[in-house]
Amino acid sequence: MDLRRRLVGYLGGLLLSLLLMAVLVNLYTLRHDVNNEIVASEQLVTVLLDIGNIGHDLPSEQVSARLAAILSRGVLRHVTVSAADADTIPVSAHVSFAGKLARYLGVTSGNDAGQLVNVAGQRLRIAPNPVSEIEERLTDTVHFCITLMLFSGATLLVAWWSTHHALAPVRDLEAGLQRLAKGETDAALPVFVLREFTQVAAAIDELAAALSTSREAQRQLSDRLIRVQEDERRDLAMDLHDEMGQTLTAISVTAAYLERNAARLDATRVAECALELRHNVRASGSQLRAMLKRLQPYGLDALKLNAILQELLSGWQQSESGMSFILDMQTVLPVLSENISMVLYRVVQEAVTNVVRHSGATQCRVVINTDADTLHLMIEDNGCGFPEHGARYGCGLLGMQQRIQMVGGTLVLNSKKSADWNYQKNYEQQWLDGLLLHVRLPLPQSPSPSAQQSHLLREQ
Repeated sequence: MDLRRRLVGYLGGLLLSLLLMAVLVNLYTLRHDVNNEIVASEQLVTVLLDIGNIGHDLPSEQVSARLAAILSRGVLRHVTVSAADADTIPVSAHVSFAGKLARYLGVTSGNDAGQLVNVAGQRLRIAPNPVSEIEERLTDTVHFCITLMLFSGATLLVAWWSTHHALAPVRDLEAGLQRLAKGETDAALPVFVLREFTQVAAAIDELAAALSTSREAQRQLSDRLIRVQEDERRDLAMDLHDEMGQTLTAISVTAAYLERNAARLDATRVAECALELRHNVRASGSQLRAMLKRLQPYGLDALKLNAILQELLSGWQQSESGMSFILDMQTVLPVLSENISMVLYRVVQEAVTNVVRHSGATQCRVVINTDADTLHLMIEDNGCGFPEHGARYGCGLLGMQQRIQMVGGTLVLNSKKSADWNYQKNYEQQWLDGLLLHVRLPLPQSPSPSAQQSHLLREQ
């Protein structure tokens, strides 16, 4: 059962119950009104019969007394019977709300209304009484308003109860989300009866599984980053010891030799020692620059990015990978922030490393171009593409994805061997047969001409 049917069922049952109650109330009111009409009719007939039974041979004083006694028995419904010279409307009707309402509506009976009847020498006036009819209508209106208030109150009460009861599982869903927010791996949701909440619970379970996978991947990435950091420190220490340590040792030996033998060395030998010191210092500087470049490329911006990436690919080209690298880069790029430039360099560095290690390719091409507000980085190869079970996001891909997301970009992997290959129709370019890594990075808004000229002047 879904939520709509349950709410409709609750409200339908309520309306049916209230309708039955309204029918019963109307039947009771109808019975009461009919009894009142019967009593009023009998009372009117009795009054008329009693008036008709007054003897004509009685003195006028007795006739007036008997008429007064008959007419004082009670107020008749719908009609008034009074002496011809008296007001047709009872005195109480003048001050009652119904009487005032009758005068406001203009339905009161004047002294000339009704019919005159001679009874034992006395003239009586029988006239309609609209005040009694108004009183009946007011009573019916009050009953209707009370019924409507009860009906509305019951409707609101049942609507609140049914909604509260139907939405009670929301508290279980909220508790499950709070458990996930606290770091638990399972939302521990109960089985729901309503179909909508079952679907929401299934979505929360999928979210919990994805969140658990993401947390595990983040933990692995953190471990990998720590290991990479330690490996870099160890490699840096080894390079400092093996390369710069040896160079500095050679400088120290040469300097000590000059110090001990400066008095007896000729000019030629001193010049040779100075040349040796110069070569060692130059080698030490080259080693230091290479280490700094590996740790943090200097001058990463749109103007120098082409040269730095070309140098990176040339380094792989000169290695023993047996792979050819091509850099197809737009001649002029917009001004890039340092963060975007660093992300671009690190993604190319990691992606090319993955191509060399895992693809088995012989060709790799790096394409960089821009459109109105996006920079596109595409790295393709002619290797094996995705495995049969699909792409596996290891630490390298996760690291790239996190870097890209930090600057608001997206990462898409496409294999020519997979069914979702669609770049051939979107780009006028012949792609290689292996794997395509496509990165989209948002470009900052173009600076004003004066700011751009100042930037170029600072670079020059």
